[in-house]
Amino acid sequence: MSRSPMIVRTVPALRRTLDGLRARKATIALVPTMGALHDGHVSLVRLAKRRARKVIVSIFVNPAQFAPTEDFGSYPRTWKADVSKLAAEDVDLIWNPDVKVMYPEGFATRIVPEGPAIAGLEDRFRPHFFGGVATVVGKLFTQVRPDFAIFGEKDFQQLRVVAQMAGDLDLGVKVMGSRTVRERDGLAMSSRNVYLTSAERQVAPVLYRAMKESAQRLRAGDDVETAMAGGAELIANAGLVLDYFEARHAETLAPIAAAKDGPVRILVAARLGKTRLIDNIGV
Repeated sequence: MSRSPMIVRTVPALRRTLDGLRARKATIALVPTMGALHDGHVSLVRLAKRRARKVIVSIFVNPAQFAPTEDFGSYPRTWKADVSKLAAEDVDLIWNPDVKVMYPEGFATRIVPEGPAIAGLEDRFRPHFFGGVATVVGKLFTQVRPDFAIFGEKDFQQLRVVAQMAGDLDLGVKVMGSRTVRERDGLAMSSRNVYLTSAERQVAPVLYRAMKESAQRLRAGDDVETAMAGGAELIANAGLVLDYFEARHAETLAPIAAAKDGPVRILVAARLGKTRLIDNIGV
């Protein structure tokens, strides 16, 4: 029978617990989440368990990464189900601060990332986003001081931003990416998939099909513009509204002129009804 994880909601309590773990020379892995956990999150936890003796999962819906027009208020919150999932995976601790703990009155310091954070992908459509992510993840790293931090590759630009920040600021944490977990039809698992209607859910896997088609064309020697145009057309014909569909350098996220300039990552963001979907694959 799985045991329930310890649930901690204040910084002093978190530090007392972590000091006890470190006194026993335990390695610590952190899995930052906003809750509404699915099998993709579970895969992050399982990777964390392979890397460290103790696993901490943070659950915090971060208001700093939502614009006023976005879904902070309606973002799915499934606390009891989340705790149950984490108990089944034998997670050691859930760090569940509220907004006043993370951003107390008078909070006035923010991290403003550059490099991969201004690559012209997500930042072009959500200019507020990576500042909010970097600030909250920077706080999580200093609060928990993990040896490892595990992020999903589905949010690939976010992964590159966080890894860059951790290295640039000497935060002493190894940031690791975990492969995207997909439904059987290829749709990347996401907490926001619950927003899709049944009809939209049938259409959504076109993103994955389009990326695979363009990747195949790039590997076959097509030029970047031609390879990407075919995938973009497939997505548009399915009724989605594209924000971007691009081939980029997988490490810097800089634009590439040809597949030989790689390693290459194809990244996409598109709107389907009221839902915004993002995804990516390596070429």
